[in-house]
Amino acid sequence: MLWLDNRHRVIAFEELFQGTIDGCSVYPREVVRKALEHNAAACILAHNHPSGVTEPSRADQSITDKLKQALGQIDVRVLDHLIIGGAEVTSMAERGML
Repeated sequence: MLWLDNRHRVIAFEELFQGTIDGCSVYPREVVRKALEHNAAACILAHNHPSGVTEPSRADQSITDKLKQALGQIDVRVLDHLIIGGAEVTSMAERGML
């Protein structure tokens, strides 16, 4: 997670969750708690796909929507969700998925 201030300057970068080769549990309330802790105004989500395939999955879209909704309740904007697979990166914002 990349936390940003209201001018989109970086406040902090932190790893919030760790998963296995095929999944990860993400808890929106923990993300909201961290946003409040950093007094963030915006954020950029990022995670890796160990397979190297950076195509967003339905689960990726679902958790993005949940986090966007939860963070929106405290006025924190989700600017992007980056999916990283090896040297490839897919931006969900560029694809119009936010």
